[in-house]
Amino acid sequence: MPQLSNKALLMPASPIRKLVPFAEEAKKKGKIVYHLNIGQPDIETPEVALNAVKNFNQKVIEYSHSAGFESYRIKLAAKYQENGIHVQHDDIIITTGGSEALVFALMATCNPNDEIIIPEPFYANYNGFAMMAGVTVVPVISSIESGFALPPIDEIEQKITPKTKGIVICNPGNPTGYLYSKEELEQLAAIIKKHDIFLIADEVYREFCYDGAKPISVMNFPEIASNVIMIDSVSKRYSMCGARIGALISKNKEVISAALKFGQARLSPPTIDQIAAEAALDTPESYFNDVVAEYVARRNIMVEGLNAIPGVFCPKPKGAFYCVAKFPVDDAEKFCQWLLESFEHEGQTVMMAPANGFYSSPGAGKQEARIAYVLNQNALHKSVECLKIALEVYPGRTI
Repeated sequence: MPQLSNKALLMPASPIRKLVPFAEEAKKKGKIVYHLNIGQPDIETPEVALNAVKNFNQKVIEYSHSAGFESYRIKLAAKYQENGIHVQHDDIIITTGGSEALVFALMATCNPNDEIIIPEPFYANYNGFAMMAGVTVVPVISSIESGFALPPIDEIEQKITPKTKGIVICNPGNPTGYLYSKEELEQLAAIIKKHDIFLIADEVYREFCYDGAKPISVMNFPEIASNVIMIDSVSKRYSMCGARIGALISKNKEVISAALKFGQARLSPPTIDQIAAEAALDTPESYFNDVVAEYVARRNIMVEGLNAIPGVFCPKPKGAFYCVAKFPVDDAEKFCQWLLESFEHEGQTVMMAPANGFYSSPGAGKQEARIAYVLNQNALHKSVECLKIALEVYPGRTI
């Protein structure tokens, strides 16, 4: 039999989805499973986006420009400018989801075996994107005890070698919900400039900041404008995960030119989805006000509920709609699987994403799990109750 490639064999499975077979089996047994494992919001997609698709009346669904429809890029640039991010439409390439934007960014800036530094825990698919691009991830650990703040800047700088091509951050963060401060971003900008490497920033959760916090984009540091690549997406902002539209944004014309060649190789981003995404830019501000208020309520239910359980610790995130909790268990992955296989409370159980898959460092995050508080408030209350009772009877409890 022909052999698979090393890349295929080394490609990591998603920790977000790896327990799906156990969840499916639990449902077959009649259990209600509360899915806290995946960032699929139940928030309704804006009507303006849905109506644009319903009213589509062209006779042919054509290719778009490989960089995306110019009308969309012009309108998107104007939206960024309204939010203090001063870019032009030719600084933007529309991609098939934020995932493709990240892959293009890595392939445009890195050679095989080059290194990128990423504070961990980080979005698990960064490992997969790096594998696809032939890039080595160099992690630097942020701790749950500090709420997942940026690791000390000297620890990051010590990781820089001649092979280092850049640093990747997610702000606000997935899986932690941590929002980097201006001071932290200034520290990052200083070492980016000093070592003349790239800063790739995943800012897809920018609208979701809480407790009066305001997001600061990496595009707001003119001294490193040629070093910065911003990644964006409509998936979470407009609850349009299935509309696979993202964007790669940079003032560096060489980066844009290189990324466009990869864009040309895949022809174009999807036409119908771009129409929905362009229309979504007209979403009223009241939509976001309501969504943010709802996520704050959900965050408080989940985080306060978790911290009220003996032995559980969960930092309070200031952004996105995720949190990482540390549980008094021998192994969080075993605990997550046990919840689906062997536990139920009033016919209900919970599915979480083991956090070890969001780290590159061996053994890190063994007692942690990522929780997406994307369900309605009643479901979150019931989820917390399930976890409380489960921890009272879990055979691998450590406290």
